[in-house]
Amino acid sequence: MADVIKMPKMSDTMTEGVLAKWHKKVGDKVKSGDVLAEVETDKATMDMESYWDGTLLYVGVEEGQAVPVDAIMAVIGKEGEDYKAALAAEQGAEAPKAESAAPKAEEKKEEAAPAQGGGLSEEELAAKGVTVIRMPLLSDTMTEGVIAEWHKKVGDKVKDDDVLADVETDKATMEVMGYATGTLLHIGVEKGQAAKVNGIIAIVGPEGTDVSGILAGGTQSAKPKAESEAPKSEEAPKTTADAGSSAPVAQSSSSDSRVKASPLAKKIAKEKGIDLSQVSGSAEGGRIIKKDIENFKPAAAPQAEAPKTGSAPAAAPVIPAFVGEVKFTEQPVSQMRKVIAKRLSESLFTAPHFYLTISIDMDNAMAARTAINAVAPVKVSFNDIVIKAVAVALKKHPAVNSSWGGDKIRFNEHTNIGVAIAVEDGLLVPVVRFADGKSLSHISAEVKDFGAKAKAKKLQPSDWEGSTFTVSNLGMFGIDEFTSIINSPDGAILSVGAIQQIPVVKNGAVVPGNVMKLTLGCDHRVVDGATGAQFLQTLKGLLEEPIRLLA
Repeated sequence: MADVIKMPKMSDTMTEGVLAKWHKKVGDKVKSGDVLAEVETDKATMDMESYWDGTLLYVGVEEGQAVPVDAIMAVIGKEGEDYKAALAAEQGAEAPKAESAAPKAEEKKEEAAPAQGGGLSEEELAAKGVTVIRMPLLSDTMTEGVIAEWHKKVGDKVKDDDVLADVETDKATMEVMGYATGTLLHIGVEKGQAAKVNGIIAIVGPEGTDVSGILAGGTQSAKPKAESEAPKSEEAPKTTADAGSSAPVAQSSSSDSRVKASPLAKKIAKEKGIDLSQVSGSAEGGRIIKKDIENFKPAAAPQAEAPKTGSAPAAAPVIPAFVGEVKFTEQPVSQMRKVIAKRLSESLFTAPHFYLTISIDMDNAMAARTAINAVAPVKVSFNDIVIKAVAVALKKHPAVNSSWGGDKIRFNEHTNIGVAIAVEDGLLVPVVRFADGKSLSHISAEVKDFGAKAKAKKLQPSDWEGSTFTVSNLGMFGIDEFTSIINSPDGAILSVGAIQQIPVVKNGAVVPGNVMKLTLGCDHRVVDGATGAQFLQTLKGLLEEPIRLLA
């Protein structure tokens, strides 16, 4: 019996993945270990391998389409084998509705003059060499992908290794390949539009094939309303004089209504506060158009003549008229930003946050760092020292190294420190594992490597999964102190500010000092105030006497 391939779970929080690229097409021979496709999660793009030998009989997910975990993606079996039974068994024997969804009138037309493939289901068309390309799931939270660029147009010949389009996800822009040979019969999503996961974005097959049956019953992303709805911005707003308004205003409104002007010109004039009665029209019959408004320059207000007799009061200052223009730009939200917004909202509104701030004397840490960098193979930063100190302190305060599980609390005995790294369109948190047992040089090299991978979008699930505590540092940007939202499922997060030179009291005297503020954000469900304060006291002692980190 044919083997059904489902979307694998590639990370601990993954609920769906986007199929970035197929490496095989229907009819190709497949061996165990062959890369079938590339799947993009919210952090990286992973290879999906086959565990079976045979022929790729069916592809149910289009490139760029988001697919829930355990959803059917493809079927592998013997060449010519009927794979529909395997699909029906996985889908609960639910028959395709594409045939029944077609109107009876269409059935009559097909009987009279049957079109090639007309009204056939996706499975039946696949057997005829027609491949339906859907938006794959490449991120654990992806619900849609944006077509950044089409490399083919309807009617073009397509080979199985041709790149059809570029799809933007929440982490990267991926190439979508059809893995099919034939003619591009249909494009369901225009450039710049978003397609829902599993939505049809293209169809490839023999030239002249009728794919109306798939389009009638398939999940195709809706086109934006902008195409169907006529824009209303050009309509001129109907102005009615308010009964309670002053006479000059009423006269102005009445005057505007009698002036010949295009709706767009009236709209722009209203936005800029221009009285149409003062504008000369350049169109036929003196009609005012857009360029007349744009080129309009208000005349300077006449200055009142001073009275000739007697001492007159000082004339009021003349305020010149200023014509402004409301301008702004908008851009669609990237997939990464959508995920960040969702995750942080869930964390902030689910976990009861509270914050504790402490000041650290960094004089000894600065001296220690200088000495370490004189002999270390890599340059050690203050952030590396903080990570090491946090890991050591967590071993002494396991309650802070914990997470909420609803009906239980997990107390982690290992210290995996997530390090927040800013990238172009958001934030990634790779994990330094078992940081308490690593040297400062080891931690420094690992963090630098993570930073390079994050900016190149080459982090793998093993790089970001499994944190027990997170460190976020904005000190390099000159931020004195700040608060962070907990990176779920962690129970706490540390916000690291800049080292400031300020006056401090030592041995009864005011002297220059170097002070850094740390703010601990805690999930009150697992960390109490006293527990968080004790952790900060331990962390303070380690940073103010960094020799203890090497003991």
